[in-house]
This record gives sequence, C-alpha cells and structure tokens, in this order.
Amino acid sequence: MKTSRRAFFLLFLLIPILLADGKDKKPASAPAKKDFFAFVGTYTAKTQSKGIYAFRYDASSGKLTALGVAAETPDPSFVAIHPSGKYLYAVNESGKSSMVTSFALDAKTGKLTQLNQVPSLGEDPCYIAFDQSGKYVLVANYTSGTLAVFPILADGKIGEKTALIQDSGSLGPNKERQEGPHAHWIETSADNRFALAADLGLDEILIFQFDAEKGALGPHMPPSANLKAGSGPRHAAFSPSGKFLFVASELASTVTSFSFEAKKGALKQINSFSTLPPEFAGRNDVAEIAVHPSGKFLYVSNRGMDSIALFAIDAKSGRLTQMGGVPTGGKEPRHFALDPAGNFMFVENQLSDTIVVFHVDANSGQLTPTGDTLSVPSPVCLKFVPAQ
Repeated sequence: MKTSRRAFFLLFLLIPILLADGKDKKPASAPAKKDFFAFVGTYTAKTQSKGIYAFRYDASSGKLTALGVAAETPDPSFVAIHPSGKYLYAVNESGKSSMVTSFALDAKTGKLTQLNQVPSLGEDPCYIAFDQSGKYVLVANYTSGTLAVFPILADGKIGEKTALIQDSGSLGPNKERQEGPHAHWIETSADNRFALAADLGLDEILIFQFDAEKGALGPHMPPSANLKAGSGPRHAAFSPSGKFLFVASELASTVTSFSFEAKKGALKQINSFSTLPPEFAGRNDVAEIAVHPSGKFLYVSNRGMDSIALFAIDAKSGRLTQMGGVPTGGKEPRHFALDPAGNFMFVENQLSDTIVVFHVDANSGQLTPTGDTLSVPSPVCLKFVPAQ
C-alpha cells in the first residue's frame, strides 16, 4: 500500500514536467526557413561579369544553385537587401560616374527589376546599408571621402539626398593610401541615434548624430574614435548586443575591439590583434569583417595571405582572443558572408572568380571546406534574402 502511494506521489510530481516538456516541443517542431536567394555583387570593368548574379540557397545543405545574371548593371561592388525583402540596392563603383541603383526583388523567382538610379554624390561608393527603420539608405564614397544619406520612397525608389558629409581631419602617415579622406563603411547604432563611419584615410571611426525623422547627419561629441596611425580602418561590425564594435584595418592588417556606450555614442578601445601569423611576410590588405550570429566568434579576411582569421569574443568584456585561420582556397577574398543561421560561410575570391564554401562549427567557430566551389566572375559581395 505504501509502495503504491509512493509511486502515485512520484507520478503526480512528474506530470507537470511531462506536460511542460510537451508544450515546449510543439513550437520547436515548426519548420525553420530553409530556402533563400543569394545575390552577388561584382566588378564588371575589365572582367567577364555582367552585373549582379543570383543563386538559390538551401540552408539545410549549404548548397547554392546558380540562377544566372539577375540584373545587368555596371560595377555593382556592394549590394544591400531591404529589411522588407522587397528591394535590393547596389552602389555602382564607377569613379566620377558612380551611382546608386534600386531594384524590385521578386521573392518567388529571384528576378531583379531596376526602379531608378541616382548619383552617389561622390566617387567610388564602396559600402551601402540601411538605418534601423529601413527608411534611409546610407552610402560611403571611397575616393571622394563623402557620406550620403538617401530616403527610400514608398515604391522602393531612391529619393533626393537628405544628408551629405565631407570627411575631414588629420591624414594618416601612408602617403600613397592616405593622401585624402576615404570613407569605407557606414552604419547606424542599434537605437538609430548615431551613425558611425570608418575612414581609411583619417585612421578614425567618425561618429554622427542621426536624425531618424529627417535622415540627417549632425555633429557629435566625441566626434570620433582614433585608431593607431597608419591603420587604415576599412569595415566594422557590431556585436549582436550592440555593446561592442569590431574594426578591421586594411593597411595594418589588424582587428580592434571597442566598447560602445549607447547613451553617449562613445567608443572605447578594448584590445587589438594582427590578423596575420607572426611568420607571415609579404603584402596583405585586410578586407571584410563579420560577427557570427551567436556573438561568440569574429572573422576577418586577408588579401595577400588569402585567409580567414578567426577570433573568439568574450561576451562580457568584448575582448578578442586569436584562434588561428584557414586558407580561402582562392585569390583576394574581398568579401565573405555567413548564412543567416551561421552554419556556412561563403568566401568571394575576387581574383580567382570563385566562391568557396566552408562549414562553420557552432561550438568552436572553426571553418572546414565543404568541397563546394562556385564560379562567378569577380565576386565582391554576397547577401541573402528569404525566398517565398
């Protein structure tokens, strides 16, 4: 009798756990989004490229299937997909004739249809991004060292500029590469109150107040965060939490970690490392930087050594730890992209006309080649969008 009562009592205690376990499993059974399109920006001048290329992406297998040219447009070196998934925007990096182009994106077929095109208000735009509301597009013009903001109209077209800033300040010591300001990256903070921009010529991350209602860039104190002279900051990436900013410096082949104080819009340097092993000697230019969706790992591409450098990120302090690197299997990895789940990395080797695929270990962040290599003429940017 005592035994049966004890068994009944244990069963009674287990019932809530069993029921809770069942409740937890129902939402998890919903299938994850597995079908995407991937769009690849390229250089068309003196290459075989026609413009922007499209692929269908199966996230479960990591396979890309080529769909051909999605849009013929000159030198679409950097592309960005609107948060709505309805539009794609590209910079046309063509010297004094540089433009910014908008496209309607068919999420069923991957087809792009040009909507309009406007001058980039500078020479050689090399980066394009959206503010947090998706109402404005921000552009960094490299050669002229200018930053421009354009509104996105209701039909997806690009409107008249709402801001235009000429970068200025003390130039870095590299007389060949830092002869003037060179804007190379711009994005807004998570709360959309600030716009941060990397200038390779000034060795600075510039900080502006961002008016999300007017799309305006205003002065801010402090106006910038300095990097070591001659570093040549190129691109930067926020941590998922928005508390840290990681900066890849092209000329010095370094990566630097900053804390970002959101209330004040201020950056404070934490630590910095070379992206190269001590034994490497020769020419190298750092290119792309990206944080894994988990926030645990940071990746930087080396052009010259032709490798991806890996760093671990301390979630509390933002400090970086070197974790080695892997060869990219091609020449000049100008850009790379992690898929939305962070399971695969796609490295665009510009000078070997290839995209090489790597599997990403979720626990260690390490990269392993899958054996898949795709042919694309002069690939320099890759972005994903969910397919319908």
